[in-house]
Amino acid sequence: MKTMDGNALVLCEGAFGTLNGKTAHGLVRFTQRYKILGVIDSTRAGRDAGEVLDGKSCGIPIYSNLPEALQANSNKVNYFVIGLAPEGGKLPQSYRQIVAEAIRAGLNIDSGLHEFLSNDPLFSPLAQEHGVQIRDIRKPPERKDLHFFTGKIQEVEAIRIAVLGTDSAVGKRTTAWQVTHALNAAGIKAEMIGTGQTAWMQGAKYGIRLDALVNDFVSGEIEHAIWQSWQDEHPKVMLLEGQGSLMHPAYPGGFELLAAGRPHAVILQTAPKRTTYDGFPDFPMPPLEREIQVIELLSNRPVIALTLNHENMSEAEIEATVHQYERQYGIPCCDVLKHGPKKILERILELFSSLQR
Repeated sequence: MKTMDGNALVLCEGAFGTLNGKTAHGLVRFTQRYKILGVIDSTRAGRDAGEVLDGKSCGIPIYSNLPEALQANSNKVNYFVIGLAPEGGKLPQSYRQIVAEAIRAGLNIDSGLHEFLSNDPLFSPLAQEHGVQIRDIRKPPERKDLHFFTGKIQEVEAIRIAVLGTDSAVGKRTTAWQVTHALNAAGIKAEMIGTGQTAWMQGAKYGIRLDALVNDFVSGEIEHAIWQSWQDEHPKVMLLEGQGSLMHPAYPGGFELLAAGRPHAVILQTAPKRTTYDGFPDFPMPPLEREIQVIELLSNRPVIALTLNHENMSEAEIEATVHQYERQYGIPCCDVLKHGPKKILERILELFSSLQR
């Protein structure tokens, strides 16, 4: 697969296989922006990254440190990507020496953190000295380049399906990509509209970094990304990547996507074993049926399928939950990483018969 930018190593020290490693996880599973040559995490060194994540080898090794990774890849690395997505979006102090080491090795730095490394008094002059670039993916556009909501969303004829979740770091983006790929493989042109830094790192052509924007422009930027995709590509279907969850106390997200993106349907991703919100054990998650009710009340559109995050679930529990949810809610349910997105594709084709023509 041709990459957009080049070869990359992903830094995820101490976090690969945890909720804080979700950027690294996304890049290991799929990216068109880079060819991933390895992940750096000394706590998982020597293992295959795909085996750690999904129990399936993907040919991406995990290294204990940067020198080992560079030596193993004959110094054919262009990018060093921060694969950590910690609460608050700050670079851990323990990462600073590794990032400086990467700059001295001539690697371009890509970071999706809220802390801008290109403004750092150590990294910025070091990057200039070694002729490398630091890209802070979450740096917002200039105010003059931001868009306010205009109503041009009504010009977009593509079917829009939002992939929302009951929590943050629950797998919304992964499911959105899986369904996008399945539609394209079926000959139905589809685009994913990314709303976070990882989607950009994976090569999403259209989208925003929602949590980096001034609130007044969030709806307008969502509308503009969707409209621009329609103008340029004319896809039949757009998958809208959700952020956080509607009722998460720290990461409320999804309302603007429903209000401005005006989806025709919603896929809801959930982790059945979670009882409290990610990172906030004192805040219990509401029942799944309430999340569905809130989404359908706000959007006046149906939740057409449920998708599972299988963390802490056995194979038997996954299958039992799928059957339980399908009986209880009367809509398809699957785990796209275990079962693939076939059920979701069939549901979309069933509801939007124009796509079959």
